[in-house]
Amino acid sequence: MKAAILQAPNQLAVQATDLPKAGPGDLVIRMRAATVCGTDIRIFRGRKTMGVRYPSILGHEFAGEIVDTGGRAGLSVGDRVGLCPTIPCGHCDRCKRGLENMCAEGLNFGYELDGGFADLIRIPAQAVDGGNLRQLPPGMSYGEAALVEPLSCVLNGQEKAGVGFADVVVVIGAGPIGLLHVLLAGLRGAARIIVSDPNAGRREAALRFGADAVIDPMGEDVTARVRAETDGRGADVVICAIGVPALARQATDLVAHGGRVSLFAGFSKGETGEMDINAIHYNEIKVTGAFGLSRRNFDDAFNMVASGRLKVAPLITDSFPLDETPRAFEVAESGVAIKVAIVND
Repeated sequence: MKAAILQAPNQLAVQATDLPKAGPGDLVIRMRAATVCGTDIRIFRGRKTMGVRYPSILGHEFAGEIVDTGGRAGLSVGDRVGLCPTIPCGHCDRCKRGLENMCAEGLNFGYELDGGFADLIRIPAQAVDGGNLRQLPPGMSYGEAALVEPLSCVLNGQEKAGVGFADVVVVIGAGPIGLLHVLLAGLRGAARIIVSDPNAGRREAALRFGADAVIDPMGEDVTARVRAETDGRGADVVICAIGVPALARQATDLVAHGGRVSLFAGFSKGETGEMDINAIHYNEIKVTGAFGLSRRNFDDAFNMVASGRLKVAPLITDSFPLDETPRAFEVAESGVAIKVAIVND
């Protein structure tokens, strides 16, 4: 079979590799859609190394069809499926405390396990037994199913920040994750959504996806504009949807008294930033992080998409065959596209 194999930072090539070996109870699926995540790009560029091995097959946002059921009842060859890519161990301290997204001993596709940028993917029995697999209903595309994973992460982040009815929400960064935050904040009842991004195309996309106002941080004073948009009080929630350390400080400038700041995006290893600690203290600002997803997050996000309540398909603006995975990474990194998909028809 073919797979896009990462040999080392900045060395990604599509080449022939061995077929996945399915053990007892394992499944094998044929990848039909796998979307490129900002984390995939950071791994490719060597800016994220934790849990990364070489050589490996990246890709943790994917969906496909079963080609080997492993003898399991209730599943058939040809079934269309999506997958929560995080497999918690279930017995470590973090899992026992309900923090399976931070499991110390779990397995993750695209890290410990070969991921979705391949013809075929082995799904371990542990994932099937743990309920990580979901069958796609009629009308749900493979691309939509692949986007359930990033939506699940966004859902985790908004739950941590308490985004809810009548909130004014500022989203910093209008990439795919920022736009998912816009969509979900709208569904959760936000009264007003303001988005800041230097990319004109992405600001336009934010308006299409439900933002009420957009800001060009290269040409406007973001703090002054947010204050003007909120009658001087600031936002109830500020979400940093891009991993730029300087934006952490900006977030504390934008949030209202008693508001919440979500440091959602990942930062490169070793990066540090500063925040206005007096504002956090005197204005009683809550600052929260958000990492990954749980199986509950995945199921909730899957149901939102499967029911049609949340439309994610328009996020995918560019598609490439598996053979052109390196080119897909270039387009995703360029900022020209919103979300890039690898498709395997």
